[in-house]
Amino acid sequence: MSESRVTVGHDEAGAGRGEKEAKSAPLKQPSNEASRPGQLGLPPGSQLPSTEPSPSPSAEGSGLLSLPWEMVARIASHLSAQCVITVLPQVCHTLGNVGKDSTAWQLRARRLTGPRASFPVGPRDGFDWPSACLEMEELIACWTGQGERAAREAEQAEREREVERAQERERDREALAEEGIGEWEEVEEGRPQVDEGVDEVGFLVEGVMAVAWDREELIEEGDMPQDREGDPPMGVGEERLETAAEEEERDDEQGVLEAIEVEERVGVLADRDGQDYIAGPRLGSEGEKNRSSRTPSPPPALERLSLPSGHIAEVNSVLLVGGDGALCASGSRDRNVNLWDLREGGSTGRLLHTLGGQGLFSTHKGWVWCLAARGPLLASGSFDSTVRLWDLGAQGAERGLIMARAAVLCLALPQKDVLLAGTYDKKVSVYDTRVAAPLVKSLRLHSNAVLCLVADEQYILSGSKDRTVVIYDRRAGKTLQKLQLGSYLLSMCYSDSEVWAGDNQGMLHAFSMQAGVFKPLSQFDVGHTSLVTGIHRSPGSLYTCSADRTIKVHLPCAPPRTLCTLHHQAGVNGLSVEAGVLAIASGEMCVEVWRVRR
Repeated sequence: MSESRVTVGHDEAGAGRGEKEAKSAPLKQPSNEASRPGQLGLPPGSQLPSTEPSPSPSAEGSGLLSLPWEMVARIASHLSAQCVITVLPQVCHTLGNVGKDSTAWQLRARRLTGPRASFPVGPRDGFDWPSACLEMEELIACWTGQGERAAREAEQAEREREVERAQERERDREALAEEGIGEWEEVEEGRPQVDEGVDEVGFLVEGVMAVAWDREELIEEGDMPQDREGDPPMGVGEERLETAAEEEERDDEQGVLEAIEVEERVGVLADRDGQDYIAGPRLGSEGEKNRSSRTPSPPPALERLSLPSGHIAEVNSVLLVGGDGALCASGSRDRNVNLWDLREGGSTGRLLHTLGGQGLFSTHKGWVWCLAARGPLLASGSFDSTVRLWDLGAQGAERGLIMARAAVLCLALPQKDVLLAGTYDKKVSVYDTRVAAPLVKSLRLHSNAVLCLVADEQYILSGSKDRTVVIYDRRAGKTLQKLQLGSYLLSMCYSDSEVWAGDNQGMLHAFSMQAGVFKPLSQFDVGHTSLVTGIHRSPGSLYTCSADRTIKVHLPCAPPRTLCTLHHQAGVNGLSVEAGVLAIASGEMCVEVWRVRR
């Protein structure tokens, strides 16, 4: 046994001049000479008879596995998480065990988030470390530098538009000169009068006035009454529409906008008319500093899709459905829900259906404010105090109608055939979507409008304008906790044992939810200056959007590590994330999508 052990040690190390070599010389010498024929004066290709196998890649692989476990794990840490999860287990069982080492994954996560950050923010019990690391690495690869890149593209697009406008003005001057009109008259400010008119008319036709004209035409034809049930009065952000259609006075039924619309979402955007915004993401200070002396970069990892104009008013909500980010639903103040196909090639998606029919105001009789989906079931909630159900598996056919008693502000589908709705009348209602009389229970949990809602099979978490968060146990039929905050929440996301929410002051809040115990963990300032209107959290990603016209992508650590800030030309009313695809609802009647470039 001792002689055999010495032989293997010599073959692997290529040495053996000590005492053990002297004792085992009769057995070892043939193997030694066969392994080094050049030293015996033989040609390199010559071989001597030997019972020992020659060196091979498999033998070198066994040498790698003979290293201490710490060194193997250290080598594996330089591979991508995708490789460790999917490739190493196919090599051999031993390397496959590297992906099962929780400590190695925690060290990898620490490198990604930074040594001073805490991750995860919530409980560690049962946390999926491999999935979190994989998602964080993909997020970093896709989004790092995306904001600066988008800003450069927007700046280039604005320069091209300016050139086109200058060329158009020149063509207008030439046309006027040919018609014998002569030189343009100067106005008091010294600007050409015709030039001023061209810019103004161009803006009005492309923007708000075109919409206002459509609305006036509809009123004249009698298709849309001036006071329509479920349609709240215009907010401050739509003052130009009121001026263009002064005869269209709205009643204030149910006081729907008292809590949220005029005071918050629309009001904070009232100053946008007096500011200069380019049509696209704005160039931040960091991009301004680094835009010069830059070598050509490879194509970005993400592509941006701007869905065709399918709405004639602001989009309030957006939802990716289908499980792979292939379909997108959008709800708008034009009272419609549109369903889009994102699988089409090119830079735009394709409008599949306007749910409920074709044309204006076919889905609801009031603003569509929220969407929720589970499997093939899609639910839309509106200011007309209804929830409509749609079957995505049947080309968006209507599946049912639920009559609420007030404007529906938030929805959740925690289980198949179970729908939760938060309404303006301070209630959370539970519905069974299978029956003709769907109302199961109506809960009065708050003293003001219910603005956000998340749930699982047992617990309901609701946030209200009264600055409280309530945790209700569906199985026990009782309220477990009521937490008073210093601000009120407008968006909320519940994933695993963590709850993340955004408030009306631009702050993010993190909570833990474990065994029915709801515990505030921390709050973070990530740079939003207004309402956080949308939030999505998964084990390795965190997305937020705000009425301050920004979308931010973070790593979900404490504090969050912001990878990218996208600047939009209007306030962002909501977002949805599925399978790495990001969709946002814009205040400019459009839906924008970011996804991995194909």
